[in-house]
Amino acid sequence: MANANSDLKKRVALVTGASRGLGAATARKLAACGARVAVNYFGSEGLARGVVDSIKSAGGTAEAFAADVRDEAAVARMVSAIERLWGPVEIVVANATGPQPMLRLEDLSWQACLDQLEFFVKSPVLLAQAVVPKMKQRRYGRFINITSEVFERGVPEFSNYVSAKGAQLGLTRSWARELAPWGITVNAVSPGWIPTERHAGDAQSAKDTYAAEVPLRRMGVPEELADAVAFLASDAAAFITGQKLSVNGGNTLE
Repeated sequence: MANANSDLKKRVALVTGASRGLGAATARKLAACGARVAVNYFGSEGLARGVVDSIKSAGGTAEAFAADVRDEAAVARMVSAIERLWGPVEIVVANATGPQPMLRLEDLSWQACLDQLEFFVKSPVLLAQAVVPKMKQRRYGRFINITSEVFERGVPEFSNYVSAKGAQLGLTRSWARELAPWGITVNAVSPGWIPTERHAGDAQSAKDTYAAEVPLRRMGVPEELADAVAFLASDAAAFITGQKLSVNGGNTLE
């Protein structure tokens, strides 16, 4: 799983929503594998700079880049800034997310669905449009969407989020076929419930119940998601595209 420090040496990687949680763990892992990592954040500059500092302290290369990845102009500015610093973006990890409210069907609004689609369809589209032209020129690229097991599990009272994650998987599969002639791979990593800072207020009993149903009888940790991303970003995964790699202890089987 992309453990060699030189595996991604000098590759330019962008991880969105990387100021904490799964994004931060992924940024650290890619940097440990040798990539120059753009740590994207929106409202948490201090946390993002903390991630950058931790990467630099470990001998890696990273910088923080502010952008609302739902905004076309902001994405274009961020990608241009990364290119000025390091050159074209070669690896994108579309991880950014926002609030994820549970909503009964009776309380569901179209706006609640759009709020999720902004992160899981619009943002990947904007990111891809900003980086793919130069990936095509170089005939190399890695685009990795962070999806979720909720699509397979059909979690109730969560259809706003579940449907958007299903749409993101659809992007992954279609783009994989479209971009393959240029040597660009497009894959998804689909985590189960991996506790991060956003879950600090969740009841331990709910976590215990979930873990008891997982075949491996535990919840994952962010570093395990990051390992999967690093593998798909590496040369070892050069012949893998259009796939979804589930990181959930066997909670879904496909």
